[in-house]
Amino acid sequence: MSGGARARGRRATIAGALERLPGQGGERFAKVLEHGSAEVEVYAPRGYDPQQPHTRDELYFVVSGSGRFVNGPDRHPFGPGDALFVPAGVEHRFEEFTDDLVVWVVFCGPEGGGDPEEDA
Repeated sequence: MSGGARARGRRATIAGALERLPGQGGERFAKVLEHGSAEVEVYAPRGYDPQQPHTRDELYFVVSGSGRFVNGPDRHPFGPGDALFVPAGVEHRFEEFTDDLVVWVVFCGPEGGGDPEEDA
């Protein structure tokens, strides 16, 4: 895969992934890798984050930007290098974020999320 131009492959770069944004419909996300149950996207919202809860567990890796992250009832600051986990079905979004926000998003596991007993 060269620079994130295809959704299948084994390597993606931020530069290559960002070349795909915004998408044809103005989307601020693009799938860059997939294998089995794992999907990797780049996400770069601008102005506001319109996300709705997802059906799978999700990990965010902050590449650039900072702000506050809503994760269920919690709100906390984030910045480059941070990893954020959101269980399937939980309300979440980025708030008060800088114009350079870029994150890798990894969707993983089965629909409905992982086993809640594993978190106990």
